[in-house]
Amino acid sequence: MLHRLKIAFGFAVCLMLWWSGGVSSIAHAATAPSQQEVVEMRIHLGNAANELAFEPSLLTFDAGKRYKLILDNPSNQKHYFTAKDFADVVWTQKVEAGNVEVKGAIHELELKPGAEAEWVLIPLKPGTYELHCSIPGHAEAGMRGSIDIS
Repeated sequence: MLHRLKIAFGFAVCLMLWWSGGVSSIAHAATAPSQQEVVEMRIHLGNAANELAFEPSLLTFDAGKRYKLILDNPSNQKHYFTAKDFADVVWTQKVEAGNVEVKGAIHELELKPGAEAEWVLIPLKPGTYELHCSIPGHAEAGMRGSIDIS
């Protein structure tokens, strides 16, 4: 009886592998999000000439891929990376700045002059989302951008 159970189990496993496309697709599906290859993207909040702009101002992502946003502020005034609707449709692995690592929901990052932060995330929902600096007058002066997830 035990021998028949082993054969039936082995047959079921083979059937599952055949139906799913083989071992490689099962191994890929089992990869934890935090273990996916990461795509790095550098974003400047302002610049050394103190122009109020995001560089680049258009950010594009593929849903399901893991990204590391390297945010820096080369200007002499603080800026915010505010994109609440975007933040609501991503899975944040972590935000790291200095020796501090923050986990959980992120909606806005403040970067003081000369600061740098890393935001590791996976976009989940396609769409177009607004990016702006929420300091009064900055968005109106041009510190706006757009985030596209396809």
